[in-house]
Amino acid sequence: MNVFRLLGDFSHLAAIIILLVKIWKSRSCAGLSGKSQIMFAMVFTARYLDLFTTFISTYNSVMKVIFLVSSYATVYLMYVKFKASNDGTHDAFRVEFLVTPMAGLAVLVNHEFAFLEILWTFSIYLESVAILPQLFMITKTGEAETITSHYLFALGAYRALYIINWIYRYYMEGSFDSIAVVAGCVQTILYCDFFYLYVTKVWKGKKLILPV
Repeated sequence: MNVFRLLGDFSHLAAIIILLVKIWKSRSCAGLSGKSQIMFAMVFTARYLDLFTTFISTYNSVMKVIFLVSSYATVYLMYVKFKASNDGTHDAFRVEFLVTPMAGLAVLVNHEFAFLEILWTFSIYLESVAILPQLFMITKTGEAETITSHYLFALGAYRALYIINWIYRYYMEGSFDSIAVVAGCVQTILYCDFFYLYVTKVWKGKKLILPV
C-alpha cells in the first residue's frame, strides 16, 4: 500500500468522524442529506460483502468493518435518534434516478459477470454519485454549516488522493482499473465547485454561502 492510498483512507475516515461528531454534539442532522447517507450505506454493504469470504489483511478488514458500522450508525442517528431534525423538505433528490441506472450499468459493464463482482462494480458506480443529494440540498438551502463543509472537503480529498494513488500504481506497478478510475474521476469532478467555494470561503473563516 502506498502513502496516497493510506492518506486517502484516513481522509475518508476523518470525514466520517467529522460527520458523526457533528450529529452527536449538535443532537441534530440539520443540513445533512439522509439520502446521501443511505446510498453510502448501500455502497459499503455491496462492496464489503467479501469481508466474509476474502481476507486481504488485518488493516483491510478493520477498515471495512469501520466503514460498514459507521455508515449504518449515521443512518440510525439521522432516521431514528434525531429524526425530528431531519430536513425532508430540502432533502428531496430522487435517488431512484441514481440507484437504478447504476445497478443496470453494473450488470452491463463489469470485469466479471459474477455476483460479488457485480455488487463491487455497483458500489463503485453508486459511490461516484452518492454525494449528489447532499450537494443538491446545499443548492436548495443556499448555504452549508462550517462543520458540514469540513466533512464534504475531507470526503472530496479522499477521492482526489485515490486518483493520485491510481496514477502512482499505474506507473509503479502497471496496475490500472478502468471502472474504478473513471468512476473516481466523475466523483471528483462533482466536488470541483465545492472545493473552490471551500478554499475561497471556509479557509478564510467565512460561512459557505452559494453565490446568487
